[in-house]
Amino acid sequence: MASAAEQLASNLDFRLFAKAEDLKKRIWFTLTALLIYRLGTYIPLPGIDMTVMAEIAKRNAAGILGMVDMFSGGALWRMTIFALNIMPYITSSIIVQLLAAVYPPWEAYRKEGETGRKKLNQFTRYGTVFLATVQSFALAKTLESQGAVTDPGLFFEISTVILVVGGTMFLMWLGEQITSRGIGNGISLIIFSGIVANLPQAALRMIDLGREGEYPIGFIFIIMALIVAVIAFIIYMERAQYKVLIQYPKRQMGARVSGAESSHLPLKLNSAGVIPPIFASSLLLLPVTLLGSFNVESGWAQTLMFHMNRGQPLYIICYSLLIIFFAFFYTALVFNPAETAENLKKSGAFVPGIRPGVNTADHFDYILTRLTVVGAAYLVVICILPEFLQAKYALPFYLGGTSLLIVVSVTMETVGQIHSHLLAHQYEGLLKKSRFNTKGR
Repeated sequence: MASAAEQLASNLDFRLFAKAEDLKKRIWFTLTALLIYRLGTYIPLPGIDMTVMAEIAKRNAAGILGMVDMFSGGALWRMTIFALNIMPYITSSIIVQLLAAVYPPWEAYRKEGETGRKKLNQFTRYGTVFLATVQSFALAKTLESQGAVTDPGLFFEISTVILVVGGTMFLMWLGEQITSRGIGNGISLIIFSGIVANLPQAALRMIDLGREGEYPIGFIFIIMALIVAVIAFIIYMERAQYKVLIQYPKRQMGARVSGAESSHLPLKLNSAGVIPPIFASSLLLLPVTLLGSFNVESGWAQTLMFHMNRGQPLYIICYSLLIIFFAFFYTALVFNPAETAENLKKSGAFVPGIRPGVNTADHFDYILTRLTVVGAAYLVVICILPEFLQAKYALPFYLGGTSLLIVVSVTMETVGQIHSHLLAHQYEGLLKKSRFNTKGR
């Protein structure tokens, strides 16, 4: 038997969109903010020789910096004020969340609710400034060592640090504004828009290579079919969930006794969403960026940077291990088996065949661990697939992996939020209609 909410959702009338003024304002705000972001990806840093930058981009297009450029919507190779995109903020978020899980004072902040969350967000912002400063300085030194600067020196380094750090902080603020005043998660939407901006160009390049005879027409059709299959697989896995049966006892309210009810606790197969691949990519970028501040002629730096390129065994192993780690870590943050079991016990609910309390928590942990193993394996397969394809066929775009995962997941999340706003608007309309009928009688 479907609940009243599910029945209402199934009968949702999307013609309500024209009347949902608050939703339209949120969508327009989100689109405007993303347009501002895209315009910023074309504001170049002063003193850059774009001819040399084009050569650097061509040499490093298949490396990890090419993936970062994909996330930034081309801002890195154009060397604009948004060259680092939102990556320092993501890295800072990783560090703060890890410390909040193991460092007692910060762990106490995490349990304080909204007040503690604001404290941790403040620490994240401080970390973003620090990491953006270090990475932008390393970026300036790398550009000077590669001969991509028309007038190298202290002035160029200081101006680059100020502009790039300012651009990163602006994107962080813009993402927070989208989250609070728009639709969807602002940080994810910024990354999403950067990826989507590169897709048409990559598709046209693939078609041109087919016309030039670099790839057979049949191979291009196979690649397109593979993309569709990957998208369908991502949608299926992101929607997959395991429903734990929850039983509620009989309740007596005055002289009325309500019968026992049953419900379900949905546990997603991939509770962490797109966080593990994004976090893993951000952490892999950090050592590569820091190596840029050293002399690239040194043998150890060249060897390490070579092995950390996409498609290399060391990169694939590190990327996979980081994805698995963050899949388990973030799942543990979003779902606490002990807390959920205690809340069910307080409400009198229980899992049939399982004793309330500790046994229920162990049961949830048992199920969640096995779901996360499958979810982490799915993320690794999706994210490593393009590494093998690029290594074997040198494809001109980032097939599947993190890019398609982010695009599909963010699209599903945003559409879900739009659906929730329309559902709330429909609820509001029904309540107003009910009050009007009551007054009329």
